[in-house]
Amino acid sequence: MDHQPKFFENLSGAGKAIAVLTSGGDAQGMNAAVRAVVRMGIYVNAKVYFIYEGYQGVVDGGDNIVEVSWESVSSILQVGGTVIGSARCKSFRTREGRLQAALNLVQRGITNLCVIGGDGSLTGANLFREEWSGLLEELAQKGKIDAEAVKKYAYLNIVGMVGSIDNDFCGTDMTIGTDSALHRIIEVVDAIMTTAQSHQRTFVLEVMGRHCGYLALVSALACGADWVFIPEYPPEEGWEDTMCSKLSENRARKKRLNIIIVAEGAIDCHNKPITSEKVKDLVVQRLGFDTRVTILGHVQRGGTPSAFDRILASRMGVEAVLALLEATPDTPACVVSLSGNQAVRLPLMECVQMTQEVQKAMDEGRFLEAVRLRGRSFENNLNTYKLLSHKRPDAELPKTNFNVAVLNVGAPAAGMNAAVRAAVRVGITEGHKIFAVIDGFEGFARGKIKEISWGDVGGWTGQGGSILGTKRTLPAKYLEKIAEQMRTNNINALMVIGGFEAYLGLLELSAAREKYDEFCVPMVMVPATVSNNVPGSDFSIGADTALNTITDTCDRIKQSASGTKRRVFIIETMGGYCGYLANMGALAAGADAAYIFEEQFDIRELQANVEHLTEKMKTSIQRGLVLRNENCNENYTTDFIYQLYSEEGKGVFDCRKNVLGHMQQGGAPSPFDRNFGTKISAKAMQWISKKLKETYRKGKVFANTDDSVCLLGMRRRNLVFQPVAELKSETDFVHRIPKEQWWLKLRPLMKILAKYKTSYDVSDSGQLEHVAMLPKEAETGAI
Repeated sequence: MDHQPKFFENLSGAGKAIAVLTSGGDAQGMNAAVRAVVRMGIYVNAKVYFIYEGYQGVVDGGDNIVEVSWESVSSILQVGGTVIGSARCKSFRTREGRLQAALNLVQRGITNLCVIGGDGSLTGANLFREEWSGLLEELAQKGKIDAEAVKKYAYLNIVGMVGSIDNDFCGTDMTIGTDSALHRIIEVVDAIMTTAQSHQRTFVLEVMGRHCGYLALVSALACGADWVFIPEYPPEEGWEDTMCSKLSENRARKKRLNIIIVAEGAIDCHNKPITSEKVKDLVVQRLGFDTRVTILGHVQRGGTPSAFDRILASRMGVEAVLALLEATPDTPACVVSLSGNQAVRLPLMECVQMTQEVQKAMDEGRFLEAVRLRGRSFENNLNTYKLLSHKRPDAELPKTNFNVAVLNVGAPAAGMNAAVRAAVRVGITEGHKIFAVIDGFEGFARGKIKEISWGDVGGWTGQGGSILGTKRTLPAKYLEKIAEQMRTNNINALMVIGGFEAYLGLLELSAAREKYDEFCVPMVMVPATVSNNVPGSDFSIGADTALNTITDTCDRIKQSASGTKRRVFIIETMGGYCGYLANMGALAAGADAAYIFEEQFDIRELQANVEHLTEKMKTSIQRGLVLRNENCNENYTTDFIYQLYSEEGKGVFDCRKNVLGHMQQGGAPSPFDRNFGTKISAKAMQWISKKLKETYRKGKVFANTDDSVCLLGMRRRNLVFQPVAELKSETDFVHRIPKEQWWLKLRPLMKILAKYKTSYDVSDSGQLEHVAMLPKEAETGAI
């Protein structure tokens, strides 16, 4: 962005009233959105109202529309569902109902409405906005409001946020609640897999999604299911035979369990429903397998929101208030949404129309069109699933005679195994022989390398840590031996999955090309580290899982602090010098402060934080949470900060400290990390195939240009291959972090929501985009 930063300080909400309501089916994360709207609204000096029970509350008025304070939304960030209630409302669908609703809002001076719900709720809001001036005139004619009010409240501004676990809304990569629903599904699938394994059972799992197969598709991708049924992509004629032969093939390969995932709205190509019972009966009759059905039902809507949903909803809530402040009578009603990892504003009705187009395409049997309309991310998920779930017979596979080695480097990160699985299977499909290197570059030098097959990586997606084994050792001291192993095993390409050491390793290998021809092969790196400190990528595999671990722990600690009252916890997170985990953890857990290396702080700031907490203890929220990145300052250690807070807070609050440590590297990978790992790794292997073809001359592979050693990273809205040589200028090698980090822009967000005065750069927001304009290549910062 070359233009001058634009700050929202000059956007005042003084004299404005904003009301927030949740409508339609509930979704985890709605409360985080409500909290952000309320706090941002109060921050800009607007009056903020809760509307209880959705549109029913707007129509009924009275106690359903209540002005709220900062503390009204305390402790709701970690609660699932919606604390202000949601109800289906028939009366709002009538003009009389909307007339009454308009009266209730005008009486309180409310002309800004923030609606969190699905496409039905948002369509209703838009109709209300279009009718607004007519409704006011009618109220004036009936003598219920005066002419002055008609003039003063002439326009209604509406901003929508999509809360729906189905992720069925076009224009947004991820709707609020989707990631949490995937967490619930994956928790169940992981649990079922252990029992199915014991008894050699087949499980048919039914997940939500009446009109949208997103949850079914992504959970199938995340657990390596044998078969998936979704409404957008019905199976071809004769699917019964194909499915049964696939299941028995898998059993013949010594696979002890089968998982079949069915979306509740699944249909065949004649638009006839495919139910979980039907699938079970088929498997039992044809194959005689011991088969069970599990219907997940409302479990998927429940539970605590994931870190991703909390951060998404908090960002959307703040963006929604900014959109309302900037709205003019001419701006159309908009939805705030996510594209890549960027907040965007889109015209509400364009999104709704596109969403309805998908349904229309499905009803008319234009299924390929339906998949395309769902968006690039959905299409990619489907193609990746098809690529990885079924092995083509050996006779049908191409033979390239290329050997590709895959290794893990650095510290373990959840999702590494999913990335290895995808690399192995895509590589085999492309016709290569894949070799697994055990224990990173050190193992490579010692000759710990073996060919790995399709079946060897079955069931790897849900495993935490690194099955191949990983080491932090860099290749520089083993160059001779690694070159020898590459020669012996005739390795034509390298795929390195790891963190900052993997990046340094590739730089060392490419520098050694002058001396060793063996390193003149295509090499690609896939970023995997909990610290999320790799240059060239906004996200790395493993960071989401670590963030969820931090958030869960903070929730428990907050609960403990609330019980004892007047207690402040200092929590130390990992990340090296990179403050990503501390900053995002603070945003997701609703912390009061986060100390990070990237934003230098001094004793005055520590003092100000203590005073801020002293003030907070006078309110009804008598607890504090402070996160500290492990290397944020060599002198202000966790112990120092703990002792300072303990001394300064004497008589007002007491202090406890907690170092989270290596639990942040462990655990089963989150749905995001499984999927991100799977998709990014599949793409990296396809790049290797392309490079191998380009660099194969006279019977050998020879690649010595910079663009043959790349890092595949997620940048804003796209997945991009970047030569590691070009990333050098973007790297702070001393502190092992990128010089510029996108998430620092979210830092003021955390401070605002914790009641600090700060300046927030809104240069990136504020432009209304059109749905069709969103880059088709967009690969999501969602999943």
